[in-house]
Amino acid sequence: MDQLLESQEKERESVGRRSLSARVRQIPPSGIRKFFDLISSMEDVVSLGVGEPDFVTPWHIREAAIYSLEKGYTMYTSNYGLLELREAVANDLRRRFQVEYDPTCEILITVGVSEGLDLALRAIVDPGDEVIIPDPGYVSYQPCTILAGGAVVPVPTRLEDGFKVRASEIEARVSSRTKAILIGYPNNPTGAILSHSELQAILDVAQRHGLLVISDEIYERLVYDGKHTCFASLPGARDRTILLGGFSKSYAMTGWRIGWAAAPAEIIEGMMKIHQYSALCPPIMGQKAALEALRNGEQQSLAMTREYDRRRRVIVKGLNEIGLPTFEPKGAFYAFPSIATTGLSDDEFAERLLREERVAVVPGTAFGEGGRGHVRCSYATSLNNIQEALRRMRRFVERVRA
Repeated sequence: MDQLLESQEKERESVGRRSLSARVRQIPPSGIRKFFDLISSMEDVVSLGVGEPDFVTPWHIREAAIYSLEKGYTMYTSNYGLLELREAVANDLRRRFQVEYDPTCEILITVGVSEGLDLALRAIVDPGDEVIIPDPGYVSYQPCTILAGGAVVPVPTRLEDGFKVRASEIEARVSSRTKAILIGYPNNPTGAILSHSELQAILDVAQRHGLLVISDEIYERLVYDGKHTCFASLPGARDRTILLGGFSKSYAMTGWRIGWAAAPAEIIEGMMKIHQYSALCPPIMGQKAALEALRNGEQQSLAMTREYDRRRRVIVKGLNEIGLPTFEPKGAFYAFPSIATTGLSDDEFAERLLREERVAVVPGTAFGEGGRGHVRCSYATSLNNIQEALRRMRRFVERVRA
């Protein structure tokens, strides 16, 4: 009987594997999920793993959603999203970056920036097209490219360069099959940013080779040194750029799942075609809340950024004092220390740190091969948690090196 049951189980697994598409089989399991599964079964964990603000969405934003429910706003919106929200996004881009978009046809409201990324890639990529992506980068970049039928061409970034991607290294990887360059700055997981001139150099490459640029700027309000440069605002960039943004990080609205995409009308129309058959539209209550965030949330967003900056200084100083060399992040809310001096791989370091000291970090390889030898530490948690995590990490590192 046991042999029969075992045979049936193997057959079910085999059928399941054969049923999956080649694209899905090509995607590895998330390197982050493994550790979150471990955390869920443990107590007294201090988590530096989650890339999510520990702030609650400001009350006036929540209240806008509540009011919309009270007024009976429970219906679909346009597939493009609420026009007044699209207008607010266009006004914000014009006010802060002097870049113009027509809200009626060049802006799409998405189910978070993650959907915007997926839509952008599926709208422009044909089977075999190549997408150049700095490595390490956000965990969704490579899988979404594969799901769209594209081929990922990684460009390693390095600690000694401040994890900045070099335009020359992008150009060295351009081929006859290259369709787009996908960048995300400020960067998750490294916290790196690119200057105006560095972004201009990437634009020059795109223009020379007739490429599109997908610019994920979800962290653009979280910049600590200098001023963020919106890629689409560069001279000549707008018409070859798919600009992605949202509300999750700057307004503590991760669970609301509201993002946006801005691009030339033909590209937005293509993205909307996919969006209308899959998501239809984001929830209207969330769109109303996002509208309130844009209209009246600037001061709270600035206050949160100031607090992240305070935490940033504490965690970077603490990690370096422990002996984990840490590049100073200029944006987002992540530190990306090297753990090479411990003699452990990033997977070993993260798993042992969690089991032995109850501190959660994310292995660098979850974000690509360029993250090998590093771990990501989020400082979007309280200062008390950061200080406690540093104490535990010091104990761990000293024990490992003993």
